[in-house]
Amino acid sequence: MNKKNIGITATIVALAVAGAWYMNKGDGAQADGAGGPGGPGGKGGQPPTTVNTIAPQRQDVGVELSANGTVTPVRTVDLHPQTTATIRQVHIREGQFVKEGQVMFSLDDRADRANVARAEAQVAQNRATLADLERQYKRSQELASQKFLSQSAVDSLKSQVDAARALVQSNVAATRASQVSASYTTIRAPMSGRVGAIDVHPGALVQPTTSLTSVTQLDPIDVSFNLPESALGSVLAAQRAGKVEVQATAGAEAKPVTGELRFVDNAVDPAAGTIRVKAQFPNAQQNLWPGQYVTTRVTVQTIRDAVVIPQNAIITGTQGTFVYVVGEGNEARQVKVARLHGFGEYAAVTGLAGTEKVITEGKQNLRPGGKVRPAGAPAAGAKPQAAPAAAAASEGKKGDKA
Repeated sequence: MNKKNIGITATIVALAVAGAWYMNKGDGAQADGAGGPGGPGGKGGQPPTTVNTIAPQRQDVGVELSANGTVTPVRTVDLHPQTTATIRQVHIREGQFVKEGQVMFSLDDRADRANVARAEAQVAQNRATLADLERQYKRSQELASQKFLSQSAVDSLKSQVDAARALVQSNVAATRASQVSASYTTIRAPMSGRVGAIDVHPGALVQPTTSLTSVTQLDPIDVSFNLPESALGSVLAAQRAGKVEVQATAGAEAKPVTGELRFVDNAVDPAAGTIRVKAQFPNAQQNLWPGQYVTTRVTVQTIRDAVVIPQNAIITGTQGTFVYVVGEGNEARQVKVARLHGFGEYAAVTGLAGTEKVITEGKQNLRPGGKVRPAGAPAAGAKPQAAPAAAAASEGKKGDKA
């Protein structure tokens, strides 16, 4: 019984050894076949990685700062009367554009016109008195020269002439003051702009505290916005270099308008860490409106003839910032770059000559020196297919030989 068990055990062990030997032999054959010259894992190494490439572009790149801003008018004037009177006529409409000096309101001026007339009449009377005294003074001088009149009488007439002349000048000044007061009854536009709401009408009694309307200048117009204090140096440097261009866009569908930076505040807001700046824009078409929110872009520097590549080609890792390019023999080569300025999907960089083929897709599995195959290029070792006509002719020759 023991011998029988021993025999069975020996048989099982022999079969296990034979099976292991057979399996190891088959794996070795497969490994030999895969590692042969024609196999993908043979002397040729891993197959080339298919990649997409792009040629860098050279162009001028503007370094821009973006911020949200508010449209503010250059000037806004709130009109008040300078005297207490009744409105006689309103010459403008709400929302109307007026020119500087245009008549807007007329007040009741009857009392003022009467005061002007009385002052002018007083001046006329004083001038007549002065003329009479001047004639008397002239005759007294003639009589005094002939010894018919004393010198004291002549001096007295001279004093009366001087007093009358001073009175005329005083009354002329009073007349001008009356004319100025009368001019307050005609209210004119202090500047060209758009009229606001009008809350008074003919017949209403107005006082110096009464607001008649407002006039807002729309062309040109300002945009006020804040920039981070870290950008202050570049903004001031750009302003010293010349005109600083600013673009403003009021909404996603609106076209940007171009203006010029005009004002940089004299202090940084310590709480927010920002600096307030203003730009001025021509606004003949009223594309910008007071109180409107806009997106602004300030061009503080222009990089001339910069090398521009897509942002997705740039890799940032422990070794720094670099890109892969296709080198000699279709090998991946690593080139370190420095990002100067990014804008949208592209970035201006240094470190590239501009003639390389930069890899944009398929770079995630690349290693320096690894083989690559640009998309669209034929695979290495692939045989070109025969043209249909040549293939048909070859088949015909084989049939004739048969």
